[in-house]
Amino acid sequence: MVAPPSTGAGPSTMSSVTSTARPTPATGSFQIHAASGAGNGTYPVYAPHIPFSLRRAPPLDMSTVERRGHPLAVRETNKRVRPHGLQEAPTFRPTEEEFRDPFEYMKKIAPEASKYGIAKIIPPEGWKPAFAIDTEKFHFRTRRQELNSVEGGNRTNLNYLDQLAKFHKQHGMNLNRFPSVDKRPLDLYKLKKAVETRGGFEKVCKLKKWAEIGRDLGYSGKIMSSLSTSLKNSYQKWLHPYEEYLRVAKPGVQQQLEFEYGGPLTPSPANSPMKRSHQHTPSSLRADSPALRASAALNATLKESEGAMDRGTPIKDAPRPVSSTGFTPVNSGGFTPVNLTQASFQAVNSSDSTLKRENENGTSTSQLSRGSPMATSKNTPENHAPSSIKGSQVNGYTSNPLKRAISQEGLNGGSGTDSGENGDCDSQNGRRSKRLKKEIAPTVVGSHMSLLRPSTPRIPGDHSNGKPGEKCEACGRSDDRPSILICDGCDGGYHRNCLDPPVKVPADFDWHCPRCLVGTGEFGFEEGGIYCLKQFQEKAHNFKESYFAPKMPFDPVLNSKRTITEDDVEREFWKLVESVNETVEVEYGADIHSTTHGSGFPTIEKNPLDPYSMDPWNLNILPLHPESLFRHIKSDISGMTVPWLYVGMCFSTFCWHNEDHYTYSANYQHFGATKTWYGIPGADAERFENAMRQAVPELFETQPDLLFQLVTLLPPDQLKKAGVNVFALDQRAGQFVITFPQAYHAGFNHGFNFNEAVNFAPHDWEPYGEAGVERLKAFRRQPCFSHDELLMTAAVRDTTIKTAKWLAPALERLRDRELLQRADLLKRHKDYNDHYCMIDEPGVVSGPRCELGFETSEQDVPEDEYQCSYCKAYSYLSRFQCHKSGKEMCLLHAGNYECCDGTEEERLTNVDHTLHYRQSDEALDAVVQKVLDRARVPEAWQEKLDKVLDDEPRPALKILRSLVSEGERIPYDLPGLPDLKAFVNRCNEWVDEATNYITRKQQNRRKNDKVWRKGSKAAEMEERDRELRKIENIHKLLAEAEEISFECPEINTLQERAQAIAEFQQDAVTALKNPALRSTQEFEDLAEVGKGFNVDIPEVEKLEKVISQMKWNDQARERRNQFQTLDDVGEFITQGAELGIPEHNEHLVYYKEQEIQGQLWEAKAKELISVEAVHYQQLEALSTQASTLPVSRETLAAVDAILTKQREAHRQIVSMYDKCRDKDFRKRPKYKDVREVLDSLSELNSKPTGTIDLEKETKRHEDWMRKGKKLFGKANAPLHILHAHMKHVAAHNALCFDLGDKPRMPVEPASREQSPVNSDDPGQELRSTRDVFCICRSIEAGMMIECELCHEWYHGKCLKIARGKVKEDDKYTCPICDHRVKIPRDAARPKLEELQEWQAEIPTLPFQPEEEDTLDEIVSTAQDFRDYMRPFINPVMTTPEEVTTQRFYLRKIEGAEILLAYETNFFRQELHKWAPVAPTPPPTLEISLSTRKPRPTKQQKMMTQLGIDNPDDLPQQFRTKQHSFNKSRKSSDAHSTKAPQPLQPAPQQHRNRSDTPKSAGPLPPGHTHHHSQPRPLSTPHIDPTVTAYAYDNHYNLTSPHHHHASPTFATTPTFLQAHHSQHQAPPGLAMDSPHFGPHSPLDINRPSGPALDPGLFGPENGPFALREMTHSSQMRSPPADSHPYGANSVAMAGLDDHLFADFTTGHAEEGGRNEAGEALEERMQGDAEHGDAGEEKESRFEVDEFLNHP
Repeated sequence: MVAPPSTGAGPSTMSSVTSTARPTPATGSFQIHAASGAGNGTYPVYAPHIPFSLRRAPPLDMSTVERRGHPLAVRETNKRVRPHGLQEAPTFRPTEEEFRDPFEYMKKIAPEASKYGIAKIIPPEGWKPAFAIDTEKFHFRTRRQELNSVEGGNRTNLNYLDQLAKFHKQHGMNLNRFPSVDKRPLDLYKLKKAVETRGGFEKVCKLKKWAEIGRDLGYSGKIMSSLSTSLKNSYQKWLHPYEEYLRVAKPGVQQQLEFEYGGPLTPSPANSPMKRSHQHTPSSLRADSPALRASAALNATLKESEGAMDRGTPIKDAPRPVSSTGFTPVNSGGFTPVNLTQASFQAVNSSDSTLKRENENGTSTSQLSRGSPMATSKNTPENHAPSSIKGSQVNGYTSNPLKRAISQEGLNGGSGTDSGENGDCDSQNGRRSKRLKKEIAPTVVGSHMSLLRPSTPRIPGDHSNGKPGEKCEACGRSDDRPSILICDGCDGGYHRNCLDPPVKVPADFDWHCPRCLVGTGEFGFEEGGIYCLKQFQEKAHNFKESYFAPKMPFDPVLNSKRTITEDDVEREFWKLVESVNETVEVEYGADIHSTTHGSGFPTIEKNPLDPYSMDPWNLNILPLHPESLFRHIKSDISGMTVPWLYVGMCFSTFCWHNEDHYTYSANYQHFGATKTWYGIPGADAERFENAMRQAVPELFETQPDLLFQLVTLLPPDQLKKAGVNVFALDQRAGQFVITFPQAYHAGFNHGFNFNEAVNFAPHDWEPYGEAGVERLKAFRRQPCFSHDELLMTAAVRDTTIKTAKWLAPALERLRDRELLQRADLLKRHKDYNDHYCMIDEPGVVSGPRCELGFETSEQDVPEDEYQCSYCKAYSYLSRFQCHKSGKEMCLLHAGNYECCDGTEEERLTNVDHTLHYRQSDEALDAVVQKVLDRARVPEAWQEKLDKVLDDEPRPALKILRSLVSEGERIPYDLPGLPDLKAFVNRCNEWVDEATNYITRKQQNRRKNDKVWRKGSKAAEMEERDRELRKIENIHKLLAEAEEISFECPEINTLQERAQAIAEFQQDAVTALKNPALRSTQEFEDLAEVGKGFNVDIPEVEKLEKVISQMKWNDQARERRNQFQTLDDVGEFITQGAELGIPEHNEHLVYYKEQEIQGQLWEAKAKELISVEAVHYQQLEALSTQASTLPVSRETLAAVDAILTKQREAHRQIVSMYDKCRDKDFRKRPKYKDVREVLDSLSELNSKPTGTIDLEKETKRHEDWMRKGKKLFGKANAPLHILHAHMKHVAAHNALCFDLGDKPRMPVEPASREQSPVNSDDPGQELRSTRDVFCICRSIEAGMMIECELCHEWYHGKCLKIARGKVKEDDKYTCPICDHRVKIPRDAARPKLEELQEWQAEIPTLPFQPEEEDTLDEIVSTAQDFRDYMRPFINPVMTTPEEVTTQRFYLRKIEGAEILLAYETNFFRQELHKWAPVAPTPPPTLEISLSTRKPRPTKQQKMMTQLGIDNPDDLPQQFRTKQHSFNKSRKSSDAHSTKAPQPLQPAPQQHRNRSDTPKSAGPLPPGHTHHHSQPRPLSTPHIDPTVTAYAYDNHYNLTSPHHHHASPTFATTPTFLQAHHSQHQAPPGLAMDSPHFGPHSPLDINRPSGPALDPGLFGPENGPFALREMTHSSQMRSPPADSHPYGANSVAMAGLDDHLFADFTTGHAEEGGRNEAGEALEERMQGDAEHGDAGEEKESRFEVDEFLNHP
C-alpha cells in the first residue's frame, strides 16, 4: 500500500510507536500491473476504441503449458495433508462406456458426490479435445485482486479503522497512529470487538473486565491495574465517542440506504428503521432525525472526556499536508478504506513504507505516491477526479489504483462457476446477468463497471442528469449552492441546514457525511489490463518466479533452489489472505464470454467436422442435453447455458458462492497449472451462511446480500470451527470439476491456466431451482430466467412420463402458489369496495362496475414487462401493471408497493392499473392436471394391478395379459411390470405346454425310422419329445396350475382331456384281451384315438404292435403274387421278426424258403458270369428261372445284359461279314463301322460266332492301310493318322499344283512394298494381295527370306531357318537354284505311280476305306498337274530363256507332298545345264524321305537323365518290355545304314514370329563354322545321298565350272550358322544375272501374256532381304476361288505344316533304326491267332508312349 507522508507526530513519538510495532515483512506487498510487458515492444499497443476482435498478438505456444498427457503436466497423486486439515473431495474415473452420457453418469455419482458439494471427474485416457481458441485473436480484460482484502475479517478491520480516523479528524483530532500500551501499538479494532463481545463499555467497566480484555489482546507483562487503566482510557478516548455516534447515526444511514435502494435491505439481522408511512418522503429525513441525537451525544461525550483524558495532538499544531491524511497504522502496507480520500490514514513508519508493484518486466518497483480515486457508492466516473489523482494508464486504459473500488463485475449478484467475479450486469439492477441481451451484443468482460446491488435511482441528489454535489442528498434540491457541503469521501452534497445538527460555519477540516462515517461496506475489484494469452502467461510466470524465488530454500542435492510444490502455493495463498500486514495484488481474467471470445471446445459452427464439437461433454452441448431442463429456456443465458472462460495466474481467486438458481455447474480445465477448489455440501449451506454472518456481522449489516457478491473469503479453519464441512480437491489439465446444487465453493489458481465453465440442470435440480428463486426474491436480486416459464414450457414441449414425474409436483406447487396469490389479491381488491368483479365473475353485468383493468392473454411479452419492480422476480403467470409509472409488480407486491403517488386503495381499484393473467384459473388448472394425470399413469397402472390381485385369489390370465400389454405401452419404468411379465410368461408357458396335450394333431413318431436313431441330433430331439409326451405330464400340469393359481380356459380343457385318456385306456385294455374279435381297421381307429391325445399312452404302443402284425400278415398274402427281389424278401422277413411274428407263421415259413432258393440262384448266376468262357445256354436257363424266384435286380440285369450284348454282337458280326463279301463294292460296310463293332467286343469275355472271320477281313483291310502309311513315311504312326495326313497332303498339293498359279516376275511381299502414290494401275494393290511365294505357294507369312539368284521369297518356317540365326547382311541361295541346298521334309513323299498302284487295290478290299476320297483327290490333282506340265518337260524344246519358268515349276513340284520324280529330275538337270550353281550336276532323285529327326523314346530319355549309355544298365523298374522281333521283317527305313543319333535336347517349338532377325558380325572368307552344341530335333537334315559339307561361301554365277572344295550346300545347323553369317557378295554376281531368250515365258515381247519387266529379276544392291508380318494385320491371302480349300486354308497351310508334322511324324533319322516301329510291325504280323483285334490297342500304346515323350 502507498502511504502518504507522515504528519502530526514528533520524532520521539514515532520512535516509541515504532519500537512497539509489529515487524513489517521484508517483502512488503506485491501488486500486479495490468499490462506487464505492454511497453517492451513485444506486443502491439492498441487504442482503447479498437475492438478486441480486431487485435492480434503472438500466439500462445501450447507446448509451454501443462496439458493432459503432456510432459509438463502435474501427475495425479494421492493428496498430501492440506492446510486446515481438509478432507479430499472424491475423484471419479469413468470408463468409456460410462463416459458416453454425462447425465446418466451424474445420476450415478450424485448420491455419493453430493455429500461433498464438489467432485472431480477424470475423463478416459482417449478423451482429449483440441483447444479451439485462436490464441492470436484472443484478448481479455482482467480484474485486480488484493488477497488480504477479500478476507472478511481483514476487510472489516480496515473499514472500521478508516471510518474511525475520519470521525476523529472531522472533530479536530488526528488519529495518525495506534495508541501505545505496554510499548506496543494497541489494535483498536480488536479492542472494540473484545469490549463488544462482553456487553459494551458500561458493562465492562462495571464488571471490571479490562484486565481480561488485556490478556485476550496479548498483554501479560504489565501490572494489571495499569493495563486496565490504559485500555480503558484508550477505549474511552478513541472508540467510545465513535461507538456512541454509530449507535445514533447508523439507523439514519440505514434508512437513507434503504430509501435509495427502493426498499428495506432484507433479509437483515436488524430491523429496518424505515416505516411505510415515511417512504419516499423527503421530509422524513428531517423530523426526529437520528443524526441530531448522534451529534448531541457526540458533543456531550467529547466534553466529558476533555479533562479526564489526554488530549490528542492539537490540529492547529499539525502542519496541514498537501493532501490531508488520516490514520495509518504501524503495520505498514496495511489497509486502504473503501472511501479513501485525501484525508486518509498514514503509517507511523511511512518513510520506510513502500508498495511493491510489479513493473512490466516482472520486477518490483516502489511507488511513493498514490492518487485518490473518485469511486463511491454511486460509482462516480473517473473523469470527475482531479487530474492529479487519476490512476496510471495500462494498455491504453486508465486504471484506478484503488484496491477496493466498487467494481460492477465484482459487486453484482449471481454466481459463475470458478469465481463469479466479472460479468454482465443490467443497468437497472446490477445483477451479474447471465442472460445475453437480444438487442445489444454481449460486452467484453471487465469493460464496464456495475453497481454494488440493483439500484433504484435516488430521489434526493439524483446524479443522473448532473454532477455529484450539485444537489443536496437530504432534500434533493439544488438551490443555495454556496451552502452545500461536499463530502470528501463520497462527493455527496448536503445543505448545511439539512444536516443534523445544522452546520453554521464551513468546516475547517476534511468533512465527511454520516454515510461515510458509518460506512456502507461496499467492496469490489478494480478493472485490470487487457492481455492476450501469451502476454498473460509471461506475466503469470514472472510473478510466480519473482514471488517464490526468495522464499524457496536451497536444495544441496539438486544444487539449486527447491522446486515450488502445490503445498507451497496453497499454504502461501492462505497466509497472504489472512495477513493484514502483507498485501499482494494479482489479476484474474474471469467471466469471459465464450460467445464473443470463442469457446475452448470445438463448436459445430466453427468445427463441424470435429467429433468433439457434438460430444455430450462439450460444455457448449452439455447444458442442452436431452435430459437437461435448460432446453426449455427459450433464450441463451451467458454463463449459464453458454460457457464462460477463466484465465488465471498464481493466487488469483474466486470467493465463496453458490450457483445462480442453485444449479449444477461443470468446470473443465483446458490447460495450465493446478486449480484448487474448496467445497461445502448443499446440506451445510445454511450452516455456512450463519458462520459467515457471525464472523463478519458488520459487512452483513450493510450488505445482507454479501454472499451474492463473490468478494469475500473466510478461511476453512474458521468454517470448520463453526461446524461447517469443508472439502478440497485439485483440478488439473483435462479434468472436470462438478459442483452440486446449493453447494458453496471457492478456490484459487496455482499459476497460469485456462478454464471453461457452464451450468446444467438435470431433473433432480428443480426443487433446488425453486428454492433458489425464492432466495433471490428475498434479497431482491434479479434471477437469470423465469422458473415458472421453464415449468410451463416443459409442460407444453415435453409430454413424456419421465418429464411429468418431476414436473407434476413442481407444477402443482406453482398452481397452488399462483391461485393463492390471486385469491389474496382479489380479496384485497374487494375489501375496498364489495362488488361483482369481472376477475372472478366475468358473466355478471349488474351492480357496481369494477374499474380495475383485467386481461387474460397468452401472448409472449419481453421479460422486462413481467419483472416485478420491487423484488425483481419474474411474474410469468400474472402481473400487476401501473399505467402511470409503467412499472410491473408481482401479485405479492401489487398495491402495497408505491408504484405511483396514489394510495393503496386507488392502486387496487382505479383504471390506472391492470391485472394481467397469462392463463385463467381453469386453464392453468387444466394444464397442471394434464401433467399430473400423465405423471400418475404408472401409479394408475399399479393400482389396477393391485386391485386385480387383491380382488381375485386366482386372477384371470386374460386380464393379466391386458395389464402387461398396457404396461409395455407406458414409456416409463414400472416397478411391478417385470414381476407381472414373469408371472404372465410362466402362465403362458403353462398354456403353451398344455396346448400340446389339448390340440388334436398327428404325432410325428419316428420309432422305426433309422434316420432318427440315437447318435443324431434329431434322435436327441425325439428323446426330448418322448419325455414331453409322457402321460404323467398332464397330471403335473394340472398340479402346477393349482400351484401357480390363475384362471384360463385351457385348465378346464386339460382336465377334460385327462378324463378322456382314462376312458381310452379302459377301452384299449378290453380290445387287447382278445384281438381276433376285431378287424385291423377297428384297431387302427382305436389307436388313432389314443394318438390324438399327444401323449405316450402304453396301450397305444400295444395297439400299434398288434396292428403292425396284422398288417404284416395282410402284406404277406399280397406279396405272394408279386415279383420280389431277394432284398425285399429278406427285409420282409426281418420286419416280421422285429414285429414279433412267431416262427411257425405260415407266411414267415414260406418266405424263408423263397429266400434260400433265391440265394442259390444268385450264387450260380455270379459263378457263370465270372468265368472267362461264358456258357450262354446256362445263362439262358437262369434267366428263365428268375421269374419265379426272388433274385437281386443287379445280378439279373447283369445276366440279361450279357445275353443281350452277345445276341446283338453276333447279329452285327454276321451282318457285316455277309456285306463284306458283296460283289458291289459300294454296298460293303465302311471300315470305321466294322472297327467300332470289333472294339465293342472287348467288353465281352467271349467272341460270338463269326468274329474270327470278320477279324481276318479286318486284318486284310488294315494291311492295305499300313501300306499307305509306309508310302507316306508314317509306318510308326497309328492307323487313324493315315487319313489325317492324307488330308494334309491333299490341301498342300492343292496349293502347289494350282494350275492358276502362273509364272511371274519376282515381286516384293506386300509388307515390303511401299504404298503407291498416284498410281495409274488400279489393280496394283489387288495384285499384291494375290501373290504367293515359296515352295508352299502361300501368301506372305512370318519371316521371309529372298534368294539372291532367283529373287523369290521363301518362308523361314518352310526352310526351317530360325529367325535368330539370320543376319541382315547374309545372302541366301534357295534349293531351287542350288540343288545342294536341301529342302526340310516333315514326311516322306510317295511317288505318284506308287499312289496309283495303292489306289488300284481299293476294289479288292472287304470294306470301304474312309481314305478313298482323299486319295482320289491327291492322285487326280497330281495327275492333272503332270498333264499340264508335259509341254514344259520336252528336253528338245528347252532354251536358256526358260530358266525362270523351269525354276517356277520346279519350286511348285518341290513344295508338293508327293513326288513327281521325272519332272523333278528333268527340271533340276535343265536348270543345272542352263544356270549352273553347283559344280556337279544334281543326282537323280528316286525317293523323297523325311528329314525330321525321330523323337527320343522314353527309355532314351531315362538313360539321358541317369547318364547311362547301355540300356542294360538301367534299373529293373525302368527297363522296357522285351519283344521278340521277326528276323525276316525289315524296317521301313532299311535303306538307312546310319547309327541312331545320340539323344538331343528338345527343340524350342514356339518362337515370336514378329521378331526381326539380327545381323551378326562379319566372318573372314573361307571361315568354317564348327559347333559342339547338339542339333535341335526340329532342324532340317542332310540328304542321305549327298555328302554334307559346311557352307563356306557363295559361288559366282559366271564361273559355273569353277570347282570349289566340297561344293555341297547343307541344311544342318552348321550350314545355318555359316549360311546366315555376313559375307561379301561374290564378285560378278551383280553383273552376271541370267538373260532370257525370245522364247522364254518371261520374254517381254511374248505375245501370249502380259510382258513383265526383266529388270525386276536383277539382284538387289545389298544383302538379301528379310521380311515378316503379323498374320492379323498385314497378311494378304489370295482369293478363295483361286484355291480349292479357300483363302483361310491357303493362308494357314504354310503355317500348320510343321506343327502337324511334329504331332504325326515319328521317323527315325536317316541311317538309323526305329525300334518302336519295328516292334510295332512285328507285333502286328505275329499275332495271327487272335487276329488284328489287339493290334490297334498295342499300336496306340506304343505310339502314344512315343509321341508323349518328346
